This record gives sequence, structure tokens and C-alpha cells, in this order.
Amino acid sequence: MANDANGRPAPGSRGRGRRPAEEVRAEVLHAVGELLLTEGTAQLTFERVARVSGVSKTTLYKWWPSKGALALDGYFHAVEDTLAFPDTGDVRADLLAQLRAFTHVMTRTPGGRILTELIGAAQTDADLATAYRQLYSAQRRALAAERLRHARELGQIRPEVDVQVLVDQLWGAVYHRLLIPDEPVDDAFVTALVTNLLDGVCPRPA
Repeated sequence: MANDANGRPAPGSRGRGRRPAEEVRAEVLHAVGELLLTEGTAQLTFERVARVSGVSKTTLYKWWPSKGALALDGYFHAVEDTLAFPDTGDVRADLLAQLRAFTHVMTRTPGGRILTELIGAAQTDADLATAYRQLYSAQRRALAAERLRHARELGQIRPEVDVQVLVDQLWGAVYHRLLIPDEPVDDAFVTALVTNLLDGVCPRPA
């Protein structure tokens, strides 16, 4: 390890290999997330990430087999706290809060463009499609399904309702408008989604 003139470890020479792997991995993901949100996917390369994070390309390839897998993991790391699913006990309020946070990221930050680029590329890249399911969509679905199952346990959703279908109805509708932008993805849309889902669309009995 290199030392400065006073015998102390020089900055950036802490011997990264000696630190816990999860700490190094988190540092890489933080660097990737920042690169994505400031520059997009075009400039993201293993060489650039290795240079910024100080982690060898060999280690990066060991953890992420492709640029797409690295980008997806970095993206999820960057938005994880923003898109955390609240559980206040009020499923309507929590669905509105999470969908509003999601649509904000997707329409008002670079994250939306990045994710739609990755989804588009995944249509012709089998490895990226697998990474998308494993590193992003499966985890997002699991968080939403867990919150909806809790609501079902509390009697706020009927016991026979398939929560995975509810996830598709809500977030699938948002993705549809994002990928085919004929209609706006705004707060009125989010509110209507949740209202239609929880209140139903059939006429109420007189």
C-alpha cells in the first residue's frame, strides 16, 4: 500500500481487496448509479467504471457479466431509496405514494430515460433481459406484492385477489404510457389508476 510523506496511507490506496466484498460492491454500484444519472448509458463502460471506482475490470466482470447487468444493478441501487414501498397501514395512500414516486423518477429525472433504454435493449439481448428480470423487475415486483399481501391480510383487499395481477394492472399501465407516450403520465393518471382498481369500475347498486 502506498504511503504519503508522513507515512500515512495515501488517498485511494486503502487496499480495496482487503475490504469486505459487499462494501466494495456497494461502492461500485454507487459509482455506476451516479454515472448513469448524470451521463446516461452511452458512456458507461467497464473501463470507465473501473477507473472511477478503483475496482479492477476482472472483479467487475466476475460480478456482472455484461454492461447491461452492471447498468441495471447500478440503476436499482440509485433509485432504491426513492422507490421504497411505504407501509402506513393505508393501502390506498401507500399505492398513491409509491406510484407518484415512481412516475416522478420516470418522467422528471434521467432515470426514466435510462430504464426505458435498457428495456428497449433487452428486447433483442437475451442476457440483458435475464439481468432485467433478476436485478430489477423481480425485486420491484416482490416489494409491491409484499405490500399488497399485507393489505390482503388486513382485509383491505379481498382474499381471493391475485396480488401479482394487481401489480401488472398498476405498474404495467404506467410502463405502457411511458413506452408508448400517447397519453401523459401525470398525477391525475396515477390517482385514476388507484381509484379504478380499489373502487371498481362497474356501476354501484342503487
